[in-house]
Amino acid sequence: MKVQFYKYIENLQDIITSKLEEIDGAANFKEDLWKRKEGGGGRTRVIENGAVFEKGGVNISKVFGELPEALRKQFGVKEGNFFACGLSLVLHPINPFVPTVHANWRYFEMYDDKGNIVTQWFGGGQDLTPYYLFDEDAVHFHTVCKNACDKHDLEFYPKFKKTCDEYFWNTHRNEARGIGGLFFDYLKETPKYSIKERFNFVTEIGDSFLESYLPIVNNRKNISFTKEHKNWQEIRRGRYVEFNLVHDRGTLFGLKTNGRIESILMSLPPTVQWHYNHVPEKDSEEEKLIKILANPKEWVS
Repeated sequence: MKVQFYKYIENLQDIITSKLEEIDGAANFKEDLWKRKEGGGGRTRVIENGAVFEKGGVNISKVFGELPEALRKQFGVKEGNFFACGLSLVLHPINPFVPTVHANWRYFEMYDDKGNIVTQWFGGGQDLTPYYLFDEDAVHFHTVCKNACDKHDLEFYPKFKKTCDEYFWNTHRNEARGIGGLFFDYLKETPKYSIKERFNFVTEIGDSFLESYLPIVNNRKNISFTKEHKNWQEIRRGRYVEFNLVHDRGTLFGLKTNGRIESILMSLPPTVQWHYNHVPEKDSEEEKLIKILANPKEWVS
């Protein structure tokens, strides 16, 4: 399974970066291969200063070896070896009317002292962070997510949408990071689902990503914007940074497993603002977004 899933994310990285370069039209991804001294490594691809994308990364990695102390405590074991691989992407567009997007699909195994698998699971999801809210974009993104889920189980979309709303929540701000999407973790083999069926589901979600995001980019990338629009985008990017550094499990996992710091923190946008006690103007488009972020919405039924 680990070989099969790693081959899948290698190919998916190629597909996604190729399509993103095509839609940007000016910048290409720079590739950076790296190795982890304890075992494993990755292939980082970053795009910067393009016509559409100010900064973005589409990274794959696989790490393995002895469980770090932080993970031994988390899993309640004295020793053990592990394998983890995944694809993680974040795209920060130039235009404030184009949303930031994040996605991640990953697989994990843990072994006993004889090398037998004692636990294995999939995790991942994708979520959208707009700066100016277009209801039709939110509906489109969630519809694609729902359609991919419904091919496997009608209970998946409402369950994983709710989990996403709860996970991408900036508790110290009492607001959502964005308008959500899907988030799932610890998808193990059960009497109802084999590990192969879990693989089929996660790859279905990964395959649906471009359909969920690229039409939105195409519809919004040429909208004219002002310095005020850009300021608002950068203020909201500050909340994005806060979540990733304070709450995000993926960031913390990378740091605890001695991951490559440049790849872990590629999710951070290049320009950000923090204003003291910033409050948007009443009845503005900015306030409209804030109200939605305070009360996550059901975009599709």
